[in-house]
Amino acid sequence: MNTLILPCEIAVKSVVPAVKALMAQQLVDGHGFKQDQVAEVLGISQSSVSKYGKKVRGYVINLDGVVTIRPLISEMVNMVIRREYQRTEFLELFCEACLIIRQTGLICDFCKKTEAKMNISECKFCMKTT
Repeated sequence: MNTLILPCEIAVKSVVPAVKALMAQQLVDGHGFKQDQVAEVLGISQSSVSKYGKKVRGYVINLDGVVTIRPLISEMVNMVIRREYQRTEFLELFCEACLIIRQTGLICDFCKKTEAKMNISECKFCMKTT
């Protein structure tokens, strides 16, 4: 019997940290934020921001080739800088970024590791566009 591992569970461990790492990088490099400021606006610890900067955390998947999420990351960064946004507006962008990343197939190997009996070539759930 297969276990019921959901793509969102895999995304929590791979996509969410990767997106937050990109946001942290933009805040530090592009906007001159200090690590404690980044931690505050992203709701994470300063230690996490430091690990993102050293690429110790948040780099389980490589998002460098996923150029379509860059505008979404920038928009989310601008939202947290302004601190004037509706939570649902931010969440919609974050979920859109996650969907785009999932559609690339970057998390398929993690699903396979988590659910060994899964046949990735038959799954293709994350590859769906709707």
